[in-house]
Amino acid sequence: MSVSTCPSRPDAEASAGRDAQGLDAIDRAIVLATQAGLPLVPDPWGAVGREVGLDGAEVLARMRAMQQSGVIRRVAAVPNHYRLGYVANGMTVWDVDDAEIERLGREVAAIEGVSHCYRRPRHLPHWPYNLFAMLHGHSREEVERQAAVLRERLGEACRDHRILYSTRILKKTGLRLARRAQA
Repeated sequence: MSVSTCPSRPDAEASAGRDAQGLDAIDRAIVLATQAGLPLVPDPWGAVGREVGLDGAEVLARMRAMQQSGVIRRVAAVPNHYRLGYVANGMTVWDVDDAEIERLGREVAAIEGVSHCYRRPRHLPHWPYNLFAMLHGHSREEVERQAAVLRERLGEACRDHRILYSTRILKKTGLRLARRAQA
């Protein structure tokens, strides 16, 4: 699970019982209990609740409230693709007509095998690519077949593309709150 907090605001810090991130003591305890990942048990919310002194329904309600307020950006699984057998991981970069990128980006993101899809600015003349889509396969040939599907979907709006293969595993963690020293 990835937990990100919003930047602090002076008026948020002044709110009764909330810290610089806008968290009260209970919300902070929930973030600390979950920021390294949810427990892999049938009732993860209940397990977190037992750790912080709440029932699972209250933990889930507070997590949803923090997400709606923007304190938590997302709750998501972060798989280790290599351990799942996906050893060919390619970031495909596409030079797509700007007039079509919103529509085509949504279509590409919906294709099976695409784990990330987003728009990025071009850096001309050296980097013309503005659409990025991450593909995972058991081999480079599998990734190349997936890229061919994307190329077909992009059609005439696509002028060029490349596949940039991963060469090492990067640490996958989000922002972490520091534990406070006990008084």
